[in-house]
Amino acid sequence: MSYVSCFLRAATRCHLPPPWRSPRPFSSVTGPTAKKSVPYQKTLKEEGSGSREPSQPLPPSAEVVVVGGGSLGCQTTYHLAKQGVTSVVLLERDRLTSGTTWHTAGLLWQLRPSDVEVELLAHTRDVVSRELPAETGLHTGWVENGGLFIASNKQRLDEYKRLMSLGKVYGVESYVLTPAQTKDLYPLMNIDDLYGTLYVPKDGTMDPAGTCSTLARAATARGATVIIENCPVTGIQVRADDFGVKRVYAVETAHGTIQTPCVVNCAGVWARALGQLAGVHVPLVAMHHAYVVTERIEGIQNMPNVRDHDASVYLRLQGDALSVGGYESNPIFWEEVSEKFAFGLFDLDWDVFTQHIEGAINRVPVLEKTGIKSTVCGPESFTADHKPLMGEAPEVRGFFLGCGFNSAGMMLGGGCGRELAHWIIHGRPEKDMYGYDIRRFHHSLTDNNRWIRERSHESYAKNYSVVFPHDEPLAGRNVRKDPLHEVRMQRWQGVAVLDYDYYGAYGRERHRDYTYNQLLGSEYTFDFPPHHDIIKSECLTCRNALALFDMSYFGKFYLVGPEATKAANWLFTADVSKAPGSTVYTCMLNKRGGVESDLTVSRISPGEPASPLAPAFEGDGYYLAIGGAVAQHNWSHITTVLQDMKLQCKLLDCSEELGMMSIQGPLSRVVLQEVLDTDLSNEAFPFSTHKLTTVAGCTVRAMRLSFVGEMGWELHVPRTDCVKVYQAVMQAGARHGITNAGYRAIDSLSIEKGYRHWHADLRPDDTPLEAGLAFTCKLKSSIPFLGREAVEAQKAKGIFRRLVCFTTEEKVPMFGLEAVWRDGEVVGHIRRADFGFAIDKTIAYGYIRDPAGGPVSADPLPPPAPPETGTAVPPSLQRGLARGGA
Repeated sequence: MSYVSCFLRAATRCHLPPPWRSPRPFSSVTGPTAKKSVPYQKTLKEEGSGSREPSQPLPPSAEVVVVGGGSLGCQTTYHLAKQGVTSVVLLERDRLTSGTTWHTAGLLWQLRPSDVEVELLAHTRDVVSRELPAETGLHTGWVENGGLFIASNKQRLDEYKRLMSLGKVYGVESYVLTPAQTKDLYPLMNIDDLYGTLYVPKDGTMDPAGTCSTLARAATARGATVIIENCPVTGIQVRADDFGVKRVYAVETAHGTIQTPCVVNCAGVWARALGQLAGVHVPLVAMHHAYVVTERIEGIQNMPNVRDHDASVYLRLQGDALSVGGYESNPIFWEEVSEKFAFGLFDLDWDVFTQHIEGAINRVPVLEKTGIKSTVCGPESFTADHKPLMGEAPEVRGFFLGCGFNSAGMMLGGGCGRELAHWIIHGRPEKDMYGYDIRRFHHSLTDNNRWIRERSHESYAKNYSVVFPHDEPLAGRNVRKDPLHEVRMQRWQGVAVLDYDYYGAYGRERHRDYTYNQLLGSEYTFDFPPHHDIIKSECLTCRNALALFDMSYFGKFYLVGPEATKAANWLFTADVSKAPGSTVYTCMLNKRGGVESDLTVSRISPGEPASPLAPAFEGDGYYLAIGGAVAQHNWSHITTVLQDMKLQCKLLDCSEELGMMSIQGPLSRVVLQEVLDTDLSNEAFPFSTHKLTTVAGCTVRAMRLSFVGEMGWELHVPRTDCVKVYQAVMQAGARHGITNAGYRAIDSLSIEKGYRHWHADLRPDDTPLEAGLAFTCKLKSSIPFLGREAVEAQKAKGIFRRLVCFTTEEKVPMFGLEAVWRDGEVVGHIRRADFGFAIDKTIAYGYIRDPAGGPVSADPLPPPAPPETGTAVPPSLQRGLARGGA
């Protein structure tokens, strides 16, 4: 018999270089090999008739056409039907599940370091364990055997405690166990190197064929859905409307054409090719992803699934055996994705897979003498941040993405399928899906193959790494540089950001003595980081003197044209139709009153043709300054509104042509008065105004604004003049103690002032009333704006959750996701936290609710009761407490 240890020794002897580019299946080890086979009793491959004709006739038209019959395609189709869409067609080029879904491990872990993901996972679990069986009378294959996360060090256990805290907010039962308690739960486990574990009793596994076939039956039973197999898509017809907007028109197949305004790309590793048919960039890569299935293991029955993150390995219960897999640092890219690949598996490359065997044997030693029954190595799609790609593509209206699920399509499928269906029907999802929205990526990156490949590799390799608060990527750097990059890097000699080394994989030499990487590594902690004092110095210098912040990464747009004011009145919650020279802080909302953005809008006068600082235009003009990380999201939101309203105005992007410096602090006026050719007194230059002026002979737009709670100005500067302006300001500020300050300082300073950060304490599922931003809404005027009706309705009904500020007397670090308790009950969780150096306290913001379901007032709250310690365990494990302690 072939044992796991046999493969380990064979792969170790060969020392073959891990392949980087492998266009076809292969194995790097000769000798004993297990057969290629998935561990499921039933697949949909066997149910086919053998015919290559479509399983049903194609209808001439449909409201929605979903392409791809895997987990996401089936879940999206099911939820579209459930939400009332009367004409849905799902097209599958082969059989349902035949691409990547059929071979998936099907694990479902309920706890993730994201409140939204916890909710998405909860819905998937509810669909497969309750909804589908109730609707169809069929068993989906759901097995609830629990999940166990392994911690081999304190940092990992700290991460798990954070997960447990968030889980309590959403009612996810979980327990932190000692090594002894873990041994009682899982007797075959080696606990010699354990620091502790996190046990989630109601985690489980899903069966891909059972789940997808049941979804299909439930969807078609509603009478509005047609599922057509053996029908590959050959083209997407896109037409421009009368305003030049590209929109989906039809889907072409070898067996006919279906006219439709909406296509949903759920094609997995084939999603990139499908996107190309419509002129849409789909930034994902295809990789080999593998696990092995063992022979029978005595005593393994009913054991929980295991994730040993530090060993980068998982152990999935498979009846009386285990499936063993993980994430390696040298995954094999599938360079030439075959259109004919269906129900296929690659030969397993043991040289790549060996590291998982080592980790598995260490955790469950009996595996060393356990035979391998089969290998499962199939294609999966991976993305630059290990998050799915969802939502409407910026390039083509009506073309939606539901792909790039990074081998998590089964566990996220239910939640994401429901959100995607809501997105298609209502124009946006119910939950905050920005982290999955294709619009999170700047348009210059979605077709940058180097960036996509590097970032996807690093995200894959780091998938089981501890999720630290200030993690930064090493891959895909130096792709976009701001105007001050070179001059500011001169201040940091020896801290260059180098080209990506793939962590030494694929025969590449790993960077040695990489200072930047070492600096990042020292920041990876759940304690106060080593650079805490540097951030403190920057913050206090800003509070007491002045600091310069390079904000050039901001998005900088112009909204101009004959109907620009009409568009501005509808888009922005505040009244921005003031005289030129005014600047207004405002929000943009969606129909449900959720905040899609907060930004500043400045009324401008026409300038010179082709000027990035003051463009020429007819009609009215507005200058928009928006946080750079969300610039693409804002651009797409505004563009969509303008297209839907068919307004005569344009949105111009000058983000790359302009730099932006923010000079903040009580001495900012003294310093800037030396270099700016304008009067900076309160009378001549009041707060929330702007004007064109000169610095060192260069024309700039100066705005009197602050995001840190001090007097200050922003300077918006043409790119070619940025270095000259920067040097003039720094020279004038030198004798006043000016310092360069970074974004970590902005985070601290702004939280002290109570300013919001979009996508932290302000998201699309938060309203201005809940977030304390009612002052940004022109509710006292009669001017309509997008989301106004929802805000007014909420105001009349009452606010049932509210953003609240917390401080701690004890100097403890907080980062967000911590549960908030009051009188022994969870009432919410922290969204954003930082240390306030001016008040010398940790500050946190979180949304709280009344457990009784009533409205939440703005009155101060008494201190919450102490939280549970997390040492309580189920009665079945109480014996371990006496032996191992807490």
